[in-house]
Amino acid sequence: MASRLTRRQIGLGALGLSAMAQAPTKYSGALDGFENQVTLADFDPVAWTLLRYQQTPRRLRFEANNLKQAQAWQKKLRAKLVELLGLAVPVPRVALDAKILESREFNSYRREKVVFTSRPGLAVLAYVLTPKQRKAPHPAVICLPGHGRGVDDIVGIDEQGRDRTDRSGYQHDFAIQVVERGLAAVAIEQMAFGCRRDARTKKGGLGRSACQPVAGAALLLGETMIGWRVWDVMRTLDYLETRPDIDSRRIGVTGISGGGTVTVFSAALEPRLQAAFASGYLNTFRDSIFSLSHCIDNYVPGILQWAEMYEVAGLIAPRPFFAESGAQDEIFPLQAFRESVSQLQRIYEVMGARDRLESEVFPAGHVWHGVRGLSFLAQHLGA
Repeated sequence: MASRLTRRQIGLGALGLSAMAQAPTKYSGALDGFENQVTLADFDPVAWTLLRYQQTPRRLRFEANNLKQAQAWQKKLRAKLVELLGLAVPVPRVALDAKILESREFNSYRREKVVFTSRPGLAVLAYVLTPKQRKAPHPAVICLPGHGRGVDDIVGIDEQGRDRTDRSGYQHDFAIQVVERGLAAVAIEQMAFGCRRDARTKKGGLGRSACQPVAGAALLLGETMIGWRVWDVMRTLDYLETRPDIDSRRIGVTGISGGGTVTVFSAALEPRLQAAFASGYLNTFRDSIFSLSHCIDNYVPGILQWAEMYEVAGLIAPRPFFAESGAQDEIFPLQAFRESVSQLQRIYEVMGARDRLESEVFPAGHVWHGVRGLSFLAQHLGA
């Protein structure tokens, strides 16, 4: 039999219900309760920056109607991009002093661990994977990792430095996928990843990048991390030209995420790159880098005064270019990817190279896919 409530219990319960009814909603900020007295949108800095975006002149936007005009546009934008990236002052091409630290044999390829000098006081580590079943000299693809553990994560090396076969992580050991297609894969450690980090950052674990403070330092020096990484790609090309087992006339570039960034910018500026494949990057600055939280290494001061991302990618034309995006990629939104591809199609059409631009959307998030992209590279590099 249920016990009867006392008058005191009933009173206390009523007080509790009253308190609950009068409990304030969760505090969201200093403007709570003043919504009718202010325009809340005026306190949204992202909305304000999007308004500023609409007002930017993009003085070197693509407006060409024929090949001659398109080539003149490329010349102007390429020169401006060199300036914006901080590469206008010539960097001395010091001796490479290349050294092979290790050579290992795998079932279908050989992997060499190489170091060379990029600029005074700055060295690059690379893994060079060459296919055993193909005759040298090989066409090659420079492979650029995104944020994570660095180059180890694309050449089959796990967190303990051991060989792995499961291809875990969002990058899926794509350098090995490249060599499996009959191309040499030249996977370089991007600045601020992996072994190219400062001692303090390394204490934070294998997956912590040194983009901060390094990219911040670049900005303070009037340069950019993208520019520094593009220079490393250029020096990698210099190194590959010294190797008799590599056909320096057939070299492409690929990467995902931060590696996709450098893929686009390096192919835009370096004519020795004959084809490019960007995964998880091509988008609009407006909808991705501009509006969402990204690493500081993505930013080029003032670039929106001159061009959008698809116009930077347009500097690759008429050379072959492939771009892929996951349909659920939350940091490089699908709609903006499609817009960027559409704008690129116009550039390639004007330059008479529409058949050299392809793209793919696949059902996943921010991960490497490579199904059509690697076939595209193999086709255009003659593997």
